[in-house]
Amino acid sequence: MELTLENVKKTFGEKVALDIDTYVVHDGEIVGLVGNNGAGKTTMFRVILDLIRPDHGVARIGGIATAHSEDWKATTGAYVDTGFLIDYLTPEEYFDFLGKVNHIAKSDIEQRLQQFDHFMNGEVVGTKTLIRNLSAGNKQKVGIIGAMLHQPQLLILDEPFNFLDPSSQHAMKYLLENYNRETGATIIVSSHNLTHTLDICTRITLLEHGHIIKDHSKDYANLTAEIEEYFIHN
Repeated sequence: MELTLENVKKTFGEKVALDIDTYVVHDGEIVGLVGNNGAGKTTMFRVILDLIRPDHGVARIGGIATAHSEDWKATTGAYVDTGFLIDYLTPEEYFDFLGKVNHIAKSDIEQRLQQFDHFMNGEVVGTKTLIRNLSAGNKQKVGIIGAMLHQPQLLILDEPFNFLDPSSQHAMKYLLENYNRETGATIIVSSHNLTHTLDICTRITLLEHGHIIKDHSKDYANLTAEIEEYFIHN
């Protein structure tokens, strides 16, 4: 699923949060969006998902302007923060709710959840615990699984490695790489964890003060050195 941003600008008062002339994510790419706090990563995701409206420009998913149609939602999965969760439900109830919204049979939901068994590590389903009472790491897992449950062709995850222990981070990397390999889905992640991002992504986009200052595929010879050098000095 292709994603495009065209002449997108978003300001908050005097602060320019996002200013992008043209940006295209091609079908099947795994893109890592990196940058320091305030670089514009989350703002970009919120514009793409029509959670906030840009002052100018348009975001398109599969050619559909996200601010002008709902049709893109059937092919898009996203987890940006805990606001996406319904925290008075158990994880099972939340997944069942998502199944109903996406017209997925309960038996299919149960089958799809099996692929996340290792990632959940026995701590998410089967505990009868409300989402609001889960640890931050397990809330993160619920959000990520929920975003992937309807098998989207575009998956957007904001800081997916946050709050996860090392074993869960490794499982997260495997999930994303395997999902991309088996479905050909486009995946975009933002992360402060440069090591994990460089491991899984086929392309890295570096944001600074709302502008894209570097954008290279993983086969670019100097990619790792340039990205690491940037964070050392910024």
